[in-house]
Amino acid sequence: MTGERLKKILLPLAFWLGVWWLCALLVGKDLILPAPASVAVRLWSLLPDPGFWWAVGASIGRVLAGFCLGSLLGVGLGALTAVSPWGDALLSPALRAVRTVPVVSLILLLFFSLPTHQVPTVVSALMVLPVVWRATRQGIAAADPRLLELADHYRLGLWRKLRLVYCPAALSALASGWETALGLCWKSGVAAEVLCQPKWGAGSQLQAAKAYLDAPGLFAWTVVLILLSLGMEWFLRLFLRAWRGGGKV
Repeated sequence: MTGERLKKILLPLAFWLGVWWLCALLVGKDLILPAPASVAVRLWSLLPDPGFWWAVGASIGRVLAGFCLGSLLGVGLGALTAVSPWGDALLSPALRAVRTVPVVSLILLLFFSLPTHQVPTVVSALMVLPVVWRATRQGIAAADPRLLELADHYRLGLWRKLRLVYCPAALSALASGWETALGLCWKSGVAAEVLCQPKWGAGSQLQAAKAYLDAPGLFAWTVVLILLSLGMEWFLRLFLRAWRGGGKV
C-alpha cells in the first residue's frame, strides 16, 4: 500500500473519529453516546470471549449461505425469464414484488413458519434473489446480436450458445449485481437476527446490548458488523478482480 493511499484511508478515519470524540464530549453521557475510547475498551474485552467468535462465525455463515442461495436462484431464474416469454410473464411480477416488500415484513412473515436460526439465511437469500435475477436478465438481454446470428449460422446447440454467448454477456452485469447484493444481504441478515434472536449471532448480541443499556457494547458490535461487511466486500472485489484478470469477466 502506497503512502498516498494510506493517507486517503487514515486522514478521513482520524477526522471522523475526532468528530465522534468531540460529540461524545459535548453529550457527556456514555449511555447516549460513548466515546471512541470506551467503545475500543469494550471491543477489546469481547475478543477473548469464545462466545464472541461463535456469534461472528454464525452470522457470517448465515449471510454467506443466503448470498449463495440467492445468487444461484437469481442466476437460474434470470436465465429462464430472459429466454422464455412464459417464464418471464409468470415469474417476473413475483420477483419484482419480493424486491419491494419491506425487510421487516419478510422477517416477521418467515418468523412464524421457520426456525429462528434459519430466518436470517432465508431473508438474506430473498434480498439477493431479485438483484441477481435482474442483473442476469439484463446481461443476457445485452448479448451481442451478431454473435447470436453467428451461433445460429453454425447451428450451435442451446448449451453451447449459453456457454459461449449468453454467459460472457451476463457476467459483467452479474459482477455489479453481486457487489450490490452483498451489502443488502448483510444488512437484512443482521436485522433478522436482531428480531429473531437465534442463540448465536451478532444481531442477537446487538439486541442483548440494547436490552441491558450497554451503549459501548452496542457501538462495539456495530463496529464489528461494519468491519465484517467491509471485509466481505473486499474479498468479493478481490475475487471478481481475479476473475476479470483471468478473462472470465
